[in-house]
Amino acid sequence: MEEILSVSALTAEIKKNLESRFCAVQVKGEVSNLKEQTSGHFYFTLKDASSQISAVLFRGNARDLSRPLKNGDQVILRGEINVYAPRGSYQIVVRKLDYLGMGELLMQLHARKARLQTLGWFDSSRKKPLPKFPRTIGVVTSPTGSVIQDILHILGRRFSGFHLILNPVKVQGEGAADEIASAIEQFNRYKLADVLIVGRGGGSLEDLWAFNEEKVAAAIYHSQIPIISAVGHETDFSIADFVADVRAPTPSAAAEIATSQMDQLRQYFAKSRDRLRGTVLTLLQHHKKEIEGFKRHPHLCTPLTLIEPHLQRVDDLRSDLNLSLMRNLQEKKLQLFALQKQMIAVKPENQILLLKQKLSTLSRSLAASILQQSSARKKIFDTHTLRKKIDQFFAEALGQKNQKLQQLASHLKSIDPKNLLTKGYCILFQEKNDSVILSTSELKELDKVRLQLQDGKALLTVTGIEK
Repeated sequence: MEEILSVSALTAEIKKNLESRFCAVQVKGEVSNLKEQTSGHFYFTLKDASSQISAVLFRGNARDLSRPLKNGDQVILRGEINVYAPRGSYQIVVRKLDYLGMGELLMQLHARKARLQTLGWFDSSRKKPLPKFPRTIGVVTSPTGSVIQDILHILGRRFSGFHLILNPVKVQGEGAADEIASAIEQFNRYKLADVLIVGRGGGSLEDLWAFNEEKVAAAIYHSQIPIISAVGHETDFSIADFVADVRAPTPSAAAEIATSQMDQLRQYFAKSRDRLRGTVLTLLQHHKKEIEGFKRHPHLCTPLTLIEPHLQRVDDLRSDLNLSLMRNLQEKKLQLFALQKQMIAVKPENQILLLKQKLSTLSRSLAASILQQSSARKKIFDTHTLRKKIDQFFAEALGQKNQKLQQLASHLKSIDPKNLLTKGYCILFQEKNDSVILSTSELKELDKVRLQLQDGKALLTVTGIEK
């Protein structure tokens, strides 16, 4: 007799066999009957000319969509077949969705990227360093987009004396790649800039495709001018980014990178100026702060800082004493009736009073000791004495500098040539060019010479030369 299955059992068997057979499928078709639930899940039908199948795209996978899904989209689905038991229907659970045109572009992009990488166009060894202080910055982008405004804003804020040349181009659509490549070539041909920024704002893969074209990559590769690529947002990557000398996450960041060295140098000069200006006052301010610090020291402001820890200790002792007395009283209560006469003789009240008197005496002694220590510390930190020592230090240093200056002046005076003339020496000059005569080889008979003495000059004629 054939086994009679329940609907649930039959559905479970179908689910087991179907899901294990089609655990990873890729299907292409057209989206129709699209419904988006408030939960963020998408339910739709994927169809072609003669068939259709249900599909579900859950919210977690829908976050990866490059653009909103809509009826009529041609897509490629990747996922698995799932049997939905409550309705007895099967469907595709979509894990990844690519728009049909998008998938082809991605394959073309990866193939081109692999080929150019093999040619060495992405090698870090061929990338040119950016100039530290560019005088002219060239920009290749759309003249109407926000990119050029962002770049102008950043450059104007960081470096007001910049010189910028914009070569306006289309950044997407037909002919965009030709214009971008031509603009880069023009900058190089006429040597119009020290560094180039090539880029545009964010967009889909189709919007950014001009920067994935090989002609743009070739123009960047052969450029003699260093190029910063700033295509799209930080998460967008294009072939232009890999070929360029530097890749910036955004156009604004590209402007900052182009002037980073100049901005750092300006900041360095500003900081150096401030340091030089403050050096003269640093020593005086340091000593002034030290003196003010001594004045603000808690031990000099109020003696309570010395007393307070001891006061807290006294409170702790008082609490411990009260606790101990309470325990003793509890013990004595147990013997109260048996030792009533002895209790009267002992008089615990007198003992407590005596202990309080001792505690009061201890507190007064402690306060006196603390006051004595406070007075001693005040003498140590006497500001008049400290100021006097500082004045003495500067007076001694100034005296040493004056003594050294006098020694240098005396030495200069001793080697002054005029002093030699007072000792019987004289200096012989050529009359024509006033040059000093150092040897008889420089003289011949009947030459006119000038003799410099201590109190004047004498003109002489050479009548004979002896060696």
